[in-house]
Amino acid sequence: MGAIHEIVFDCDEPKTLASFWASLLEGYSVRQLDTTSAALSLALGLDPAEPTTLMVDGPGPSLCFQNVDGQRPDNNRVHFDVQVADRAAEVERLKQAGASVERVLPTYTIMRDPEGNQFCLVDRREALAA
Repeated sequence: MGAIHEIVFDCDEPKTLASFWASLLEGYSVRQLDTTSAALSLALGLDPAEPTTLMVDGPGPSLCFQNVDGQRPDNNRVHFDVQVADRAAEVERLKQAGASVERVLPTYTIMRDPEGNQFCLVDRREALAA
């Protein structure tokens, strides 16, 4: 079983949407940028002063606003990142329930539910630290 880790928004302007949602939701605020954000932008050949991803944190799940260059019609605009203890076992369980695997990456697996909606399974923080 998993827990909602983040709700991810694919967008053109992360800064605009992150500010909007932080002002809309009680107790939420835009997370301070760290060196990882700037490094990711540089690696993508983008201006590190304009981050490609911004996080909004509050009392519930974090919200992630990520710039997606050239929206793809097969992508949901909003999807859940679900944190699980044993990603491989959850992938197999969810496949039996009708989900499909789209792509496997080192710390998460992109899947689709039985109707084709995208979601990601992510490793629990404890698993990443190990």
